[in-house]
Amino acid sequence: MLKAAPGVRPVATFEEMLRRHPELGVGIRRTLERRIHALRAIHGEEQEVIFRQTHEVGQVGQSDFTDMGELGVTIASAPLDHRVYHFRLAYCGFEYAHVVLGGESFIALAEGLQNAMWSLGGAPREHRTDSLSAAFCNLDRNARDDLTRRYEDLRAYCGMRPSRNNRGIAHENGAIESSHGHLKRTIADALLLRGTADFDDLAAYRGFIDEIVSCRKARNDKRIDYERATLQALPDRRTSDYEKVIVRATSSGGFTLRKVFYTVPSRLIGHQLRVRLYDDRLDVFVGGTHLVTLPRGRPHPNGKHDQVVDYRHVIHSLRRKPMTLLNLVYRDRLFPREAYQRTFDSLRERLPDKKACRLMVDLLALGH
Repeated sequence: MLKAAPGVRPVATFEEMLRRHPELGVGIRRTLERRIHALRAIHGEEQEVIFRQTHEVGQVGQSDFTDMGELGVTIASAPLDHRVYHFRLAYCGFEYAHVVLGGESFIALAEGLQNAMWSLGGAPREHRTDSLSAAFCNLDRNARDDLTRRYEDLRAYCGMRPSRNNRGIAHENGAIESSHGHLKRTIADALLLRGTADFDDLAAYRGFIDEIVSCRKARNDKRIDYERATLQALPDRRTSDYEKVIVRATSSGGFTLRKVFYTVPSRLIGHQLRVRLYDDRLDVFVGGTHLVTLPRGRPHPNGKHDQVVDYRHVIHSLRRKPMTLLNLVYRDRLFPREAYQRTFDSLRERLPDKKACRLMVDLLALGH
């Protein structure tokens, strides 16, 4: 059995033996496990060896992302689909962690990496990744070349050489992989001790992560100060950690970008807008003038479009045409809080639709 399936677990071997020979009984399990363990030590296959590395001071900074979905974090009771970008200096253990709302992307990498280096006050000579999709992604050739070029520009701007591990061999990035796992477990433990994984808003959750990372860094203060003195000087200012996009505001009172509809002040209808697309927000400009910052939305996992709506952008038109509220495409996104949705449902149960819509729009206008 062990020759036919050398990787089979002892417990599976035990269960198969009981199936074939029920008379053996459960008492043989521990003996069987010891025998299999000894047999594999003498006759087993060669195993992969992990080579522990020494790290030169000021040499290597390492980046990675991890999916935090299994921790069950919620914001105001709504599930938060997110990752954490994690940067670490291999020698001293300096760490930086940043909550990322989308997947691995160049924007998230650029923002997180620059946040880390500017808080540190310097840059290592080498930046290592675990084949991040942000820099080495399996897209079409043009997209892959574009993202790789942007990553090359970023690391060159900060004076770092790029390096990466072989795909599927995460332990080559050992210092960050080990610390990464520890950080995720530390966050999980802190959530358990906190008694809840629900936060009032995203800022509160980010502050929670920052506090955890600060406590971990405090243990290595002396080594961090020593390595900080050996780092390369940073450029005078940060490079772009956003994507530039041109859109036009339509008569619907907004624009669609990456399968998400965003409302804007209606005075912008017909205007061409310059958008800076960050991981968690959009900055909207007309010419060189910044007009509004919007939270970034993302399409549903099934590809369905989503909406990011600020009722204050459209309330003046709704007051003139309140019945449009009834079948408004983004009605569920229009209400600033769930209580408004419950109120509207209650009004519709008790009143004709026309009157319910008028009262609901008036309530929204009071909050404007």
